[in-house]
Amino acid sequence: MKTEKTSANYKSAEDREKDLKLALLRIQKGRAHSGEKKVTIAAVAREAGVSTALIHNHYPQIAEAIRDVQGRSSRAISHAKHQELVAERKKNANYRLEIEQLRAKIARLASINEVLLNENTVLKSQLKDIKVVNIGK
Repeated sequence: MKTEKTSANYKSAEDREKDLKLALLRIQKGRAHSGEKKVTIAAVAREAGVSTALIHNHYPQIAEAIRDVQGRSSRAISHAKHQELVAERKKNANYRLEIEQLRAKIARLASINEVLLNENTVLKSQLKDIKVVNIGK
């Protein structure tokens, strides 16, 4: 024995999409039948009488529209992440330049230090030499 499918439960994809869009619009306008106030995927699903999984799996454009309303669209998030990446790459380039400059400075200082160490060794050896007379004291 077969049971008949009711049209209320089994709508065409176009009709279901229209219902979801209307549910989103009603929530945005503050006229939701379900009393929803905040625009979320779960709220739109409750307002339209469907599951959130249905929206996520079969109506990604509706999910994206909801995220747009929330200010969390994947394009906006992707753009923000890209901008952060660009800024971090600039910082990284600046740090690499600074490291290169500091290494050059260290090399110069090491060279100066070697010259001073050699001069110090020469002066110490001159002090120990009997032929050298210290005039300063």
